[in-house]
Order: sequence, then C-alpha cells, then structure tokens
Amino acid sequence: MTPARAASWLGLADDHPFGLGALPYGSFSQHGHAARRVGVAVGDQVLDLTTAAQRLLPGRAADFATGSLNRFLAAGDRAWAQVRSALVYWLSDDARRPALEDLLVPAADVTLHLPFSVADYVDFYASEHHATNVGRIMRPDGEPLTPNWRHLPIGYHGRSGTVVVSGTPVHRPSGQSRPAGSAAPVFGPCRRLDFEAEVGFVVGVPSALGTPVPASRFAEHVFGVCLVNDWSARDIQGWEYVPLGPFGGKSFATSISPWILPLAALDAARLRPPSLDTDLAGYLADSGDWGFDIDLEVRLNGHVVSRPPYSVMHWSPAQMLAHLTVNGASLRTGDLYASGTVSGARPDQLGCLIELTKAGREPLILADGTSRAWLADGDEVVISASAPGPDGARIGLGQVSGEILRALPPVR
Repeated sequence: MTPARAASWLGLADDHPFGLGALPYGSFSQHGHAARRVGVAVGDQVLDLTTAAQRLLPGRAADFATGSLNRFLAAGDRAWAQVRSALVYWLSDDARRPALEDLLVPAADVTLHLPFSVADYVDFYASEHHATNVGRIMRPDGEPLTPNWRHLPIGYHGRSGTVVVSGTPVHRPSGQSRPAGSAAPVFGPCRRLDFEAEVGFVVGVPSALGTPVPASRFAEHVFGVCLVNDWSARDIQGWEYVPLGPFGGKSFATSISPWILPLAALDAARLRPPSLDTDLAGYLADSGDWGFDIDLEVRLNGHVVSRPPYSVMHWSPAQMLAHLTVNGASLRTGDLYASGTVSGARPDQLGCLIELTKAGREPLILADGTSRAWLADGDEVVISASAPGPDGARIGLGQVSGEILRALPPVR
C-alpha cells in the first residue's frame, strides 16, 4: 500500500519527486569504492538499504546482500510490502534517525548501475496513436492498424544482453538498409536513428513453464516500473523486418532508468485502460484497472520535444503480462517488458522522431535554431516522468538518458 503523505526527519520538500510516496530502488556504488549496494532514492540522497537492512531488518538482509535487486524481486509481494512499510517507518520516525543518518549518501556522490540482471526482454506496441501514426507512414495506401491490433497486445522478443542503465553512451549502429530508389541494399552506419519513449515493467516472481499467468495476478508477479528508451535504427529496421520483425535495428541498445518504482507507489495513478471498453478474449477482458496516469517528457539536447501521456495507452501491463504467458511461456525473475512507444493524440505528445518528423520529411526545429530529422552524433536524449501520488502530491519515476556516439569502424 502507498502511505498517506508523511513527514520525514529528512525535511523533504512537499513537492520533491522522490518523497516518501515514491521510494524507488536501485543499485549504486560510492565514488572511489567498487562494492555495489542496493539503495533507495529519498529526496536528493540515497539510503544504503544493504546496510540498513542488516541493522534494522535482519530477516530480509540477504535480499540486498549482492547489491542487485534480483533476490528481492524474487521474494514476492509480501516481502515487497514489508520492506516498503519499514522504509516509510524508518524515515518518518525520529527514533530511527541515529541508525540511518550515516547511511544516507548525496545522490551526486554515487554511481548508479543496472538495478537488476535482465532475464528476458519483450517490447510491446500498446499505443493506438503510435501504431496508427506509424501505420500511416509505412502503409500509406492501406489500413493503418493491422487486423489483429485491437484483439491482442502485439510485441516482439528483444535482446536482454544489450539493456543498459541510463547514462550509458550508445554507438550509432551499422547494418544493411535499402535507400529510396535503390535496387540493392547498402551497408553502413544507420542514417535514421530514433528514440522511443516507453514505460517498462519488471518481473519479480517467476512462473512455471506451461502455466499461464492471469491478468488478475499481475501485482503478484510484477514488482515495479521503470522508464525505457528503445533506441531504433529506422532504416535498418525498415529493410530487415519483413517477414519476421525487428532484429538488428533494435537489438543494439535499450536504455532503462536506474530507479525501479514499486507498483505500490502508483496506487493513486491507476485508471481504466481504453481496451476494456471493447470486446476482448476472456484472458484480456478480466484484467482490472491497471492503466496508469503517468506523464512523460522527452528532451533532446535540453529542449523539450514531446510530453507523451501514458494514460491513453490502449493495452495495460496486466494485459501484456497475460498475453505474454497465455501460451504457457514462463516468467523469470528479472524479466523486463516495455509498453512500446508512448504517444498521444496531439503533435506535442508523440514519443519518437518517426512520428514527430513524419519519417524525416518535416524536421524538428529546436529552441536553439538547429533542426533534427533524425538523431545526430553527440545528441543526448533524456526521458523523465511523474505521476499522481498520495494526498495530491506528485511522485517521480526519475529519468533515462543516453548520448549518441559515432559508429564504430566495421570489423574486417
């Protein structure tokens, strides 16, 4: 449960995105020290939860001993609730201050790492606005939505080994593409590099092979939420994706935020997804109000280029989970699945450049006078987000950032 807004002996501002209503988890090390620890973001500091649990909650200390979240993710929803309740109590009770003060590190003095070992990665296509816009670009003479789109959450399996933490530079990928008017493909660095603003969901409790997970058990299996940038090489993707879908145009890098916000923090942000107003197969229809009122913001080199609203996403994460496992596919601790690009109805709510620039035909004019049809070397993309929290407050999901580096020379 998300607590009502509580006062903390830390003296947090009421509008701080990492107040007691948020308390996201991550993995960090202090500058000059190699050891990784599990941390909790609170205000502008990071609480060393690995040591705090040893002192105040020894029964759960083993869950944080490795500095990664995986053991805690696997511990299940009762453990998640127990630790969250303990954190709120510790940080709001003056009597606990002496036991914790030396475990608070300024956020500016830590290095943040990939918070968990990613098992499998799946990316969905859950925004009707995004799917429609891209369909019009890719199939200008046909129906923008494919016949299956409103009947099931479409997705593809990505590459978990190239999921990287926010701040990791991304080299421009190379691959095959076929330029317009060319009869044959060419090989070289991607010329149509894009970002995709997405929301990701982190699986904690695994499931047995052959046993589907119903949408009603979403909160038993999914621990929390992060931000995702699913970098996309549109020219490589456009040449390769028929007939089997994304491959090299997507698998070179996927960036995630370093802080994982637990589902319990988003109680006040829950809403009914649009898909529940349509006729659906039973395993998708009985999925509960697991849409989320999350506001994203995308900055390119410091300039705001989009504010996508997650609230209009057609398919909910509970439906995505149910569809992911309906064939008996099993879940593993550390599985990550993402929503696909978040886009709204307005031009300033589009979550990727292929939509914002109409596939490069109408370049963006940034506030500094420069223009972008696609990402250039040296560009930095920063995606941030916030959501309603307890008692009218807003809570933060942090941010995911990445800078584009030039393509590496080909191996010969």
